[in-house]
Amino acid sequence: MKIDTVSTPGRLLKRYKRFLADIQLHDGGELTIHCPNTGAMTGCAEPGSLVYYSDSGNPARKYRHTWELVETPAGEFACVNTARPNQLVGEAIDAGVIKELQGYPLKKAEVKFGDQNSRADWMLSGSSELPDCYVEVKNVTLCINGRGYFPDAVSTRGQKHLEELMSVVRSGKRAALVFCVNHSGITVVSPASHIDARYGVLLTEAIEAGVEVLAYKSEIKPGEVRLSQKLEVIPFDPEAF
Repeated sequence: MKIDTVSTPGRLLKRYKRFLADIQLHDGGELTIHCPNTGAMTGCAEPGSLVYYSDSGNPARKYRHTWELVETPAGEFACVNTARPNQLVGEAIDAGVIKELQGYPLKKAEVKFGDQNSRADWMLSGSSELPDCYVEVKNVTLCINGRGYFPDAVSTRGQKHLEELMSVVRSGKRAALVFCVNHSGITVVSPASHIDARYGVLLTEAIEAGVEVLAYKSEIKPGEVRLSQKLEVIPFDPEAF
């Protein structure tokens, strides 16, 4: 995925009100940009980090610039725009990167499913040999000692999605949860049971019920992000604190 960002990144001054961030430009000026990430952004919003942002070119927008990538003080890259993971997974399915989700001629976004009026990020269908597959995508940027965790805050929405995926499997169809790992420092993925204990319990139940839980890591650089590497998912983290 090509992501056109301005040629020179800014330095993060602060992120606030969830949707805004102030950055210092290379010429010393300051700019307020849109932050398209409502999560805690732990480790990805440290003052002084390099912020790569896009320009919509639309002067009618109050905040025409959007935060896309961050380079942490430790030199690690993360994609913080939560609109990107669904697109990344869709592209990776089309390119054959996610081998577990191949064999479907049809792919549709934002399909209603489940008993709780949810929407699957992708629905794969049209195979004469495989049952329809509902795919949920989760963005992973919380990195602690090389391990990626999801969620980074208590997520009742995430819990509901796991329940919905289990109901899909019970109906005889396929269900897959794809952790889209958008942090260069992450080497393995686990549920953040120390943050959301219920999510950790439900993830284990989902795996036991037959939900396919996958993790694929992005290769991130200014101007381009793409899924390229499969990572291990460890449902129980013995190092959790």
